[in-house]
Amino acid sequence: MNWRLGVVGYPIEHSLSPRLHEAGLAQVGLTGTSERVALRESEASRLGELLRTRFDALSVTMPLKGLAFGVCDELEPAAARLGVVNSLLVRDGLVHGDSTDGDGFVDALRAQFDFDVAGCGVAVHGAGGAARAVVDSLARAGANWIAVSGRTPAHVEWLSARYECVVASARPPTTVDLVVNTVPADGRDRVEVVDGATASTVCVDVTYEPRLTPWRSAYAELGCRTANGLGMLAYQAARQMTWWWGREVDGASLMKALA
Repeated sequence: MNWRLGVVGYPIEHSLSPRLHEAGLAQVGLTGTSERVALRESEASRLGELLRTRFDALSVTMPLKGLAFGVCDELEPAAARLGVVNSLLVRDGLVHGDSTDGDGFVDALRAQFDFDVAGCGVAVHGAGGAARAVVDSLARAGANWIAVSGRTPAHVEWLSARYECVVASARPPTTVDLVVNTVPADGRDRVEVVDGATASTVCVDVTYEPRLTPWRSAYAELGCRTANGLGMLAYQAARQMTWWWGREVDGASLMKALA
């Protein structure tokens, strides 16, 4: 089978998913192609048609992750919990959906920082789709508490109502082990180091363009270990392609493809 892969969203020109797809195909000995498809939120109804006529599987990026949920016939547990989908697959005529962002983020933390989530205190900036996936996986991995702040109170309340360890607060209750920024780079009003951050805090900005944001630089000046979103991108893609093909794809190898 020659796999027809792609990534959909808007804007899409910057997406590195085709490079990851090609690396994943080569890693497991499959053949196929991957392309970018610009699809605005208003065009989300085209997703089902694209899957059945042009693609076998798709990566989904903003602003379509919530809308992709609605085109699925079958959902994996993470997607069902979160109401968002970043991975689509056509199997036996049905559209299947999954969300691999959160577990990919935890995988990247482990690989890049040897970071154990269990028992840690976390501050998460933003409460949209990316934050939802990250918080879900951090909570299931045993985080002690997760302080979430966002511009949309209803989104923050959605998270705090579903996870006992989540508190709706911009001010964490004590020392922070991990800070995660899920706010789009062009939507940030100012750079402010969170209360409770120390030189031992790990800080991850899930955006990867630009590679070094002012937010990340502020934490680096404090002495923190920092990373951009390339690790999350690679490790969620590894989980995504493992699900698509039923063959193990290695996230560390995908990271090398992004170098």
